Amino acid sequence: MSALLVTAAPQHATRVRPLTSEEYRAHLARTGAAAGFLQLPSWAGVKDGWSHQLLGWGPENGHFTGVALVLLRAFPGTRKYFAYLPEGPVADWADPDIDGWLTPLLRHLRAAGAFAVRIGPSPAFRRWNAATLKANTGPGRRLADVLADEVDPLGTAVAERLRSRGWRRCGGDSTSASDGADAQPRHVYQVPLAGRGADDLWKGLNQEWRRNVRKARASGVEIVVGSAADLPEFFRLLRITEERDGFRLGRSLAYYERQYAVLNAEEPGRMKLYLARHEGETLAAHTMITAGKRVWYQTGASADHRREVRPSNALQWRMLLDAQALGADVYDMRGIPSTLDPDDRAHGLLRWKLGTGGQAVETLGEWETPLDGTTNHTLYRAFQAYLARR
Repeated sequence: MSALLVTAAPQHATRVRPLTSEEYRAHLARTGAAAGFLQLPSWAGVKDGWSHQLLGWGPENGHFTGVALVLLRAFPGTRKYFAYLPEGPVADWADPDIDGWLTPLLRHLRAAGAFAVRIGPSPAFRRWNAATLKANTGPGRRLADVLADEVDPLGTAVAERLRSRGWRRCGGDSTSASDGADAQPRHVYQVPLAGRGADDLWKGLNQEWRRNVRKARASGVEIVVGSAADLPEFFRLLRITEERDGFRLGRSLAYYERQYAVLNAEEPGRMKLYLARHEGETLAAHTMITAGKRVWYQTGASADHRREVRPSNALQWRMLLDAQALGADVYDMRGIPSTLDPDDRAHGLLRWKLGTGGQAVETLGEWETPLDGTTNHTLYRAFQAYLARR
């Protein structure tokens, strides 16, 4: 694997400098840049055990043209860092002169002690409509086996530009064997909201979803927006969900309490906790995060009993309506499995999200490069082995 040389002079002089949280947010407000919540200044306060930098870049004596939240994890026993830009940087990926801003950014990170960098470019790669995936469900089938309804030319171009500069796609390409893992989901599920009213969203639900929402309503399921005081109940239900569905997020109650506090300190209402109650008992709880024109359903939890009253369908319908009322363009339901095999246990999550009538989206995933220098290459390989052991 070749390294991206960070000593080459950019075509245009670009300065990179640290920003305050206020400067960072002002740039996002001025430009309307589509920053995900993982690139907001507040997210640094969520990530315990990481240091961070807020960076901006652009021409000398001009406005910033891009920003990034960079999380820094020290390699044990050294003053060298692994630099991670989750779903970032917030940059103009359509700029054909990608080296004009990426090279100075990498030079800055290397000077700050980074031995390797991982990024998550924002352009999408491929999209599949719900109807397409339903028609192609079958034994042994996966998303990669199905012709996409849309292929984003920008995503394709960005992938080629990074690959030609020595970046490695974490987890490999869709057609190759996995050689690592993305920290963020490669495949997500999104419901378009722009230009759609409540009636349009209702018609977009499949018959099963509409029936389940009606059943929840008829059964007396009540949806309320909770507070920080309800997080322990959410966490109790999350542990039940993990045990039932055979996964482990590995997050503590303190993690969610910290997340709720710091995100809402940055902007009141940025993170909300929705609760579905029936006969006085909380049966399901979902978290929702808002940033700019996007809303994310982040984490869902539910009880094992009284599932027949469909509390989770009622929660999602309320969250969809609230996202639409906020003026969001996209309701992002986050990660989905890539399996289309109905006998695969993981397929149930995809099937449930397909009922909202949105699209499965393959992102560009995460990309890594060691910075130039023999020592950095050695540290990079050692750090990969360290993460694998953990």
